[in-house]
Amino acid sequence: MTKTVNHWIGGKTVEGASGNWGEVTDPATGAVTTRVALASADEVAAAVATAREAFAAWGTSSLARRTEILFRYRALLDARRDDIAALITAEHGKVHSDALGEVARGLEIVELACGITTQLKGELSTQVSSRVDVASIRQPLGVVAGITPFNFPAMVPMWMFPLAVACGNTFVLKPSEKDPSAANLLAELAAEAGLPDGVLNVVHGDKVAVDALLAHPDVAAVSFVGSTPIARYIHTTASANGKRVQALGGAKNHMLVLPDADLDAAADAAVSAAYGSAGERCMAISAVVALDSVADELVEKIRERAEKITIGPGTDPASEMGPLITRAHRDKVASYVTGAAAQGADVVLDGTGHTVEGYENGHWIGLSLLDKVATDSDAYRDEIFGPVLCVLRVATYEEGVRLINASPFGNGTAIFTRDGGAARRFQLEIQAGMVGVNVPIPVPVGYHSFGGWKDSLFGDHHIYGNDGVHFYTRGKVVTTRWPDPSEPHTGVDLGFPRNS
Repeated sequence: MTKTVNHWIGGKTVEGASGNWGEVTDPATGAVTTRVALASADEVAAAVATAREAFAAWGTSSLARRTEILFRYRALLDARRDDIAALITAEHGKVHSDALGEVARGLEIVELACGITTQLKGELSTQVSSRVDVASIRQPLGVVAGITPFNFPAMVPMWMFPLAVACGNTFVLKPSEKDPSAANLLAELAAEAGLPDGVLNVVHGDKVAVDALLAHPDVAAVSFVGSTPIARYIHTTASANGKRVQALGGAKNHMLVLPDADLDAAADAAVSAAYGSAGERCMAISAVVALDSVADELVEKIRERAEKITIGPGTDPASEMGPLITRAHRDKVASYVTGAAAQGADVVLDGTGHTVEGYENGHWIGLSLLDKVATDSDAYRDEIFGPVLCVLRVATYEEGVRLINASPFGNGTAIFTRDGGAARRFQLEIQAGMVGVNVPIPVPVGYHSFGGWKDSLFGDHHIYGNDGVHFYTRGKVVTTRWPDPSEPHTGVDLGFPRNS
């Protein structure tokens, strides 16, 4: 029987009224399992109105009340980890252990939000002038929105709304229509924890819903994670409508391997970072840049490891990698591999013909490894977002850095070396927002912020951490003077106020 996913507005399920529905498939079988309501502009407006009404009380609520609710929420999420992960596996396809890891990384931000009392402390300077004090405080924006991608249907929403509501905002979430169920469960658990009705709302939809959020005058800020073209569109459109925007875009993450690196560790890292979650990560390593002297040996080590990866349904504990989310995406990823040889690459592994017995209609693709890839080839230029690893060869460290810095993307990068001086130089010279030293996926912990440079980020704020708190609040400076009762009246003074 096909399941129906509706909106969550005002603390309850609200049936879709637009008459438009999207189909959600089980990636392992290809079968349609769910239909999801696609909101009209009017339905989005209703959710925003509900959030605006809730903000009147929530925005002035005490920090003690907010954190009490968030602590309860964290406990409920912890208790329901497996249930959330099961929804992710059913609709995204990633293996259960990977889905559990996603939930754990989302929980980090909930835990950060539980400590919001220290994050929102203001500053006070006394006696800046005679009997004058100056205080800096941060206040919530109002109604804020989040538009999140299919690859992390629980983690990325948790990167946004826990901090937003902890800061006193109300939130409208528009998750991916490809795997919508996890978002509803997150909202239901927030209500169970005691979050007031209307503080967190979930509206499902497509571009109609997105554009309605970007245009609505009561939405003060928009957070987005997705591809670079859409991130640019979100930033341009929302900014033109007077909104604060953080729009995280695509990536082409490089891993530079120097001759002194532990090649076994580098090969392990490359396989893990390139093929984990079937390559559907914005922090996946998709390009290994190897110095010529070690390139042959490194490619062989990667090939040996990649051939041993077990591919199968995410519900099977033996599976290490699951299917891609849709048939169309699977075919697009495969096209980069089938066209690679004609553009000069050596196809070391071709996973395009992979199938899984008993699941022949699933969205399967095997691991692909392309060597001697040219920088002007499609496989290198585009964000493939699948289990395809490109290897590029360079003669020197300097050539490798120039190659990486020439990329229009600047999300994350890594270097593998035993040389501390080279690593230090790399982290200063490389043009990317997140750098790993012998760490292939340098996703910052929750109390540091996540975000890239160049075409990987549009807007001034990274997500979560201190940047997240600043994004969801605005500063106010209050200057106060309390005259002493015995002080004589000073009279009118048209001069510029002096601090003396």
